[in-house]
Amino acid sequence: MSVKIRGELASKHVFSRNSALLLCFASFCAGMFFTNRMWMLPDAKGISRTSRIGNEQSVDCDPKIKVLNNGANSSQGISESQHSIQTVDKAISDLEMKLMAARAEREIVKKDSMTSADSKNIESTFKRKYFMVIGINTAFSSRKRRDSVRATWMPQGENRKKLEEEKGIIMRFVIGHSSTLGGILDKAIEAEERVHGDFMRLQHIEGYLELSAKTKTYFATAVSMWDAEFYVKVDDDVHVNLATLGMTLAGHRKKPRVYIGCMKSGPVLARKGVKYHEPEYWKFGEVGNKYFRHATGQLYAISKDLATYISINQDVLHKYANEDVSLGSWFIGLDVEHVDDRRLCCGTPPDCEWKAQSGNICVASFDWRCSGICRSVERIMEVHQRCGEDKNALWTTDFVQTTTSSF
Repeated sequence: MSVKIRGELASKHVFSRNSALLLCFASFCAGMFFTNRMWMLPDAKGISRTSRIGNEQSVDCDPKIKVLNNGANSSQGISESQHSIQTVDKAISDLEMKLMAARAEREIVKKDSMTSADSKNIESTFKRKYFMVIGINTAFSSRKRRDSVRATWMPQGENRKKLEEEKGIIMRFVIGHSSTLGGILDKAIEAEERVHGDFMRLQHIEGYLELSAKTKTYFATAVSMWDAEFYVKVDDDVHVNLATLGMTLAGHRKKPRVYIGCMKSGPVLARKGVKYHEPEYWKFGEVGNKYFRHATGQLYAISKDLATYISINQDVLHKYANEDVSLGSWFIGLDVEHVDDRRLCCGTPPDCEWKAQSGNICVASFDWRCSGICRSVERIMEVHQRCGEDKNALWTTDFVQTTTSSF
């Protein structure tokens, strides 16, 4: 019986050990199954959570994610830099295009100006050449003087036009404007101009103390209007023999810068209140000194080069109180030939008459004491009859072949 009990116990022990091994193996497999399953789920959830945190806070403890984030930031910076460079390049390109357009426009303007200048040069090439321009200085109050000149030595109407066309001699009364532009004085000149057509109006306000400025404006205006060899200024109370004047000037044609007149050197008057007072007397040295040589203001002539010089430099040429002194001062320091011809300042009869009878006809006649013909309106006809040249002399004289003769 004891043997039987021992056998039963042994068989039970073997069964229990086999069952335990099987149970352990099954548990191991089940554990492996469930362990793999639980590991994958948290890992997926972790990745999902990490992605959300990265999107929301851009913070993660994973170094790989940090590297990716830094790489994204760098790419963004590079993109912004490239955009800035592109913007600058575009701005530079726009500026270059504008610069090219400006250069092209400048070239067009330059070509147009050159074309315009060429046209002007061509026009000036074919511009009429004149022998001389005679400007007769006058004033608003000198209507009777002008009429007396028209009645004696100044050709009128068709003869004046013929003088311009055949002899190349321009003659005009020279006057500016009144201080009241368009006033009664200006209207009177305009009415006179409609009748005679012999005025040259200047952009100048008339006034005795403004004679220097008027003289400067006259030469500048005349040289711009007419291309002449000589430009003459004469007062409206002086008698002139035009043919003799023309022959005198023709003898100086080959001289480039010539200043012709009756040269004088009067005293510089420092005392106020006297006629011809010189406010800038101190510039001429000690009291009692004389002026430099200059042509007397009743009549003088200058060549084209000098008239052009005045025109170009008119803004910087100094004006003295007396216009003849001013003109003489403008030529100091220039290579100018001063011609002192006393035929340009003869006296009234009997002086000019005796000279005419001896064959030395005067260019101009006036009274020194009056700085013109005394009572010229009443006496200029007498001077013309007694001292005037032959009435046909102007039309028969060939100024091209004329040579000067000494007085």
